[in-house]
Amino acid sequence: MAKRFVGAAVFDGTTLYPEAALRVEGGLVTEDGHGDDEWLDGGILVPGFLDLQVNGAGGRMVDGNTTAESLAAFCACHARLGATGVLPTLITDTAVATERVIAAGIQAARNKVPGFLGLHLEGPHLDPRRKGAHDPALIRPLQDDDLAQLVAAAAQLPTLMVTLAPEAASPDQISRLAQAGVIVSLGHSDCSHAMALAAIAAGARTVTHLFNAMSQLGNRNPGLVGAALTAPVSAGVIADGIHVAPETIRIAMAASDRLFLVTDAMAAAGSDLAEFWLNGRRILRRDGRLTLEDGTLAGADLTMAQAIGVMRSLGTPADVALAMATSRPAACLGRERELGHLVPGRQADMVHLGDDGRLRRVWRGGVRIV
Repeated sequence: MAKRFVGAAVFDGTTLYPEAALRVEGGLVTEDGHGDDEWLDGGILVPGFLDLQVNGAGGRMVDGNTTAESLAAFCACHARLGATGVLPTLITDTAVATERVIAAGIQAARNKVPGFLGLHLEGPHLDPRRKGAHDPALIRPLQDDDLAQLVAAAAQLPTLMVTLAPEAASPDQISRLAQAGVIVSLGHSDCSHAMALAAIAAGARTVTHLFNAMSQLGNRNPGLVGAALTAPVSAGVIADGIHVAPETIRIAMAASDRLFLVTDAMAAAGSDLAEFWLNGRRILRRDGRLTLEDGTLAGADLTMAQAIGVMRSLGTPADVALAMATSRPAACLGRERELGHLVPGRQADMVHLGDDGRLRRVWRGGVRIV
């Protein structure tokens, strides 16, 4: 049965249409025509959010105990928060944990878990000088066995993103990963600008949580931040008002049109947890912050709708802020022909934001899940 969603503006991934109608039939967006009307009472209907850095949800972290079943629960939890497509993210862990998460991800892909876009491995091939909340005892350079494991995983996953530091992987290794289809993202790095550019020339195409845990923009050495803002790469931003100052985000937005939003969500997402554990270390949830006991930020207590609200409060136009959560991350993955847009022929994964910017409803394939 066809249904027409009316009474709200529609953002199709690139353009915001006021007072438009969106027709859905058989789980797909279709050309406008007849159908039963569903009134949305204002707000904006947008493509389901895509979050490329989510470390946990519903009281669980992605870790060595992760299974295909727990990934399914994880994706379902994030869908209820508006992210209908996610990259579950493993923070620096042991080789055994990495192997188990890759195996769980491959099985989740075979099971066609709704919302599972692939995996993001954030580490362990980082620079300990920019470790952030990662356990320094588990950080190590990329070795031949690691390279072979990642190449094999990329062949069996819909998407594999790997965050690494140029100090921990050679340009040749980065090139081999990129040639195998791995999305190499630079992060947790104290590299020079020249080293960052060499990694980008070798095939890196993304930067992880811009400004956080990386060499900063200097007057003589622009660092990884400078490379992210001037080279042809995308970059994720944690727009929670805590990780990056508002003025800094405005500067970055003026410099690059390839920034996208990530939540860097942890186990607290979708739960009322006051604390949880990461690699045996206690993480505290206080006043919108997640921190180690020493005060180091450890992920974010953030939803994508909240991040869009922060961007709007900084003066970002609505269509740009919405694209940062939908079509831009789709383009980062190279999957813009299937994700991040509400146009005829695409799956009707949709989010309704109220006039106040808050999440009202979520649909996957035209079926309401919130």
